Amino acid sequence: MYDLVVIGAGWAGFSAAEYAGSLGLKTALVERDALGGTCLNYGCIPTKTLLNTTKLLSQFKKSAKFGINADAAAINLSLLNQRMNEVVSHLRSGMEFLVKANKIDLLKAGATILNPNQVKADGQILEARYILIATGSKALELPNLKFDGDKVISSTEALRITNIPKKILIIGGGVIGCEFAEIFLSLGSEVEIVELSANLLPGIDREAAKKLEVILKKRQARICLNTDAASLNLENYDKVLLCVGRVPYCDSFDGIALKKERAGLAVNEYLETSIPNIYAAGDCIGGYLLAHVASYEGRLAVKNITGGNKEKVNYKAIPSCVYTNPEIAVVGLSEDQARKLHQELSIKKIDFRSVGMSYIIDEQDGFVKIIVDKQGNLLGASIIGPKASELIHVLALALNNNLTISQIRDTIFAHPTISEAIAETLA
Repeated sequence: MYDLVVIGAGWAGFSAAEYAGSLGLKTALVERDALGGTCLNYGCIPTKTLLNTTKLLSQFKKSAKFGINADAAAINLSLLNQRMNEVVSHLRSGMEFLVKANKIDLLKAGATILNPNQVKADGQILEARYILIATGSKALELPNLKFDGDKVISSTEALRITNIPKKILIIGGGVIGCEFAEIFLSLGSEVEIVELSANLLPGIDREAAKKLEVILKKRQARICLNTDAASLNLENYDKVLLCVGRVPYCDSFDGIALKKERAGLAVNEYLETSIPNIYAAGDCIGGYLLAHVASYEGRLAVKNITGGNKEKVNYKAIPSCVYTNPEIAVVGLSEDQARKLHQELSIKKIDFRSVGMSYIIDEQDGFVKIIVDKQGNLLGASIIGPKASELIHVLALALNNNLTISQIRDTIFAHPTISEAIAETLA
């Protein structure tokens, strides 16, 4: 009898299993594909490895500005793919070590929940006191446009390209679409982004999204907003990258009548499903579809399984990042969201052109925007610029711990740094 059977070894499932193992629970982790799930194998890690290289290339191209004599730099796609595979393999090996160290039984198999206390995996029947479903999500197709793995591809196939397309159409101007636009522009492709809504990065601060749009256009990307991809002739492109979102993967559990909502598994504020001893976490419940949120939910589910006093989920200070060049990062309420909830706001903003370190590293594009209510409480923040994905955690920490604007402002930030932009925004 297992204390816990976890189905899915992505960030939610792995984090839950590791935590359960560290607590001494007898734990099984069932994964039909690769340890690490989408994030490690087909998402966050490989794409950010590619984006790190494109950032390095942009720095090499302006090396003369830094007093460095360097020959013309170019990306070797074969070596780049090798580097990406090495990073993924190294991190997966680390996860395998932690699985063994925590005495977790790892089964590579599909899983079927037979009843609230039994999971079938590769012909075995696993008896379980508790079950955690963490099956993740899959790329969304359009009714009249399906993935064929060749011309019309998902982000997974985009990571496996061995020949750089001359012209690529990216359908969907969200986070995935913008990050792949960055990659393919750096590889030398002609890039066109089509987005159905009025802005790139729907849900992200509109001013930051507009700034990124201007920057991408300067790099010769063609951007078509308020445009339905059905109006385009796909024959005009070598590749079509379809990235209009992801949907929870939870179809394999219909036999036990788990309640669903928004196409995902329905859970309460403690991450319990409609069957009391079955929990769910990560992309399969919808919501943020972010690896760090999935990890948080996986560990919280285990806490609630083992603890006497259950803890509610807290999504107050979830940072979200876009790893373009420059980066974008947000936390809390956007300006638009805050204006709907508060009659009086104070918008604190500083341009990176006012920050000394931005000149030292020659990255002046962007700004820090901090949203404050009339009592001086932090409501949210948006950053576009250098190190945005790192800077945002100062404000996430402040928001999560209810720090006032004066407490942040009165903290001493080192000079010269990029992070002092936060203090200068509030000065």
